Amino acid sequence: MLHTITGNPDYFQTLKNKQATFMLAMSNTATANIEGITQAGIPGMLHLTPVLDAEFLATGEVRSLPNIAETPKGVPTPALITRAIHLLHPFAHVELLDLGLEVQPQGDDLTIHHFDIAPSQSIAKGANIDAKEVFEKGYAFGKNYACKDDYLILGESVPSGTTTATATALALGYDAKELFSSSFKNVPNNIRQETINKALVNIEGKTDLFDILGTVSDNMLIFNAGFILGVNSRFPIVLAGGTQMSCVLLVANSIVQYMGTKIDSSKLTLATTKWVAQDDNSDIKALLEMLDFPIDAYYSNFDFSLSNHPALKLYDEGEAKEGVGAGGALVYGILNGLGKEDITKEVEGFLG
Repeated sequence: MLHTITGNPDYFQTLKNKQATFMLAMSNTATANIEGITQAGIPGMLHLTPVLDAEFLATGEVRSLPNIAETPKGVPTPALITRAIHLLHPFAHVELLDLGLEVQPQGDDLTIHHFDIAPSQSIAKGANIDAKEVFEKGYAFGKNYACKDDYLILGESVPSGTTTATATALALGYDAKELFSSSFKNVPNNIRQETINKALVNIEGKTDLFDILGTVSDNMLIFNAGFILGVNSRFPIVLAGGTQMSCVLLVANSIVQYMGTKIDSSKLTLATTKWVAQDDNSDIKALLEMLDFPIDAYYSNFDFSLSNHPALKLYDEGEAKEGVGAGGALVYGILNGLGKEDITKEVEGFLG
């Protein structure tokens, strides 16, 4: 059920039958407001996507809107998958990172870490992030964070995050133009490319790494790069996501080069979905092979082939691929004995 993308095929067995904390990094970038650039949520309310994902994952209900977020084509959020795993084999703790939200998730029953980070601006005009400060906040949090469980699964919810990730990787000098995935099956490359081109024009003449990141990136990428460097393999971390989480690693890679230090990746892994790993329009393996350090990366063989629900069939058709830590959650479920049928039934139960 588990397949290796890069690295050691056996590493994940060390996490078998272990307890995990699930942490969701949430952020808003005004890049998502560019018409037609993303389908990660409800048009006109994309800023709510991370909030609704967090509420549903942690509590099983959405509180900031009457219904769970779905794309205009009717694809329900991957939070359904992560929540299904949580019900079938619960994460020991669910924690949320506010990395610049326009509105907060509702409820006193949520564990939210706040860092006084503002939502970032559109990369087409300049993201306007104090990247050094965001990185340092991530680093300090990683250095001081005590994982209560055997390991940490780190997911993300950032609408238009694959666009900011692509721009970030290109700005840092990685040959990554065709390698990033999208929330769409048929990627709106003209809108996306135009946005990325504008972002890259904004960094012309800039040489300082943090100045570049502050112009083209998003808070999630910068903070999480700091976080994993701050943790420095004190406990295992599974980056639960696809090409965006690969970009977190590329950012960490560039910062380590820039500072002349090293990264200990012995307890760092990436887990994604089959929909990302087998996506014809992206190449996560190629992204991970650009790193200067070894990384173990995996995907689960889970799909919705056992379901007849039309909304879930859209996943298998490539209309949604990853998000809200779905890939890492699926790997966690499989390591703890869950089968495709159990997970499919639980997800279908949310849709009625």
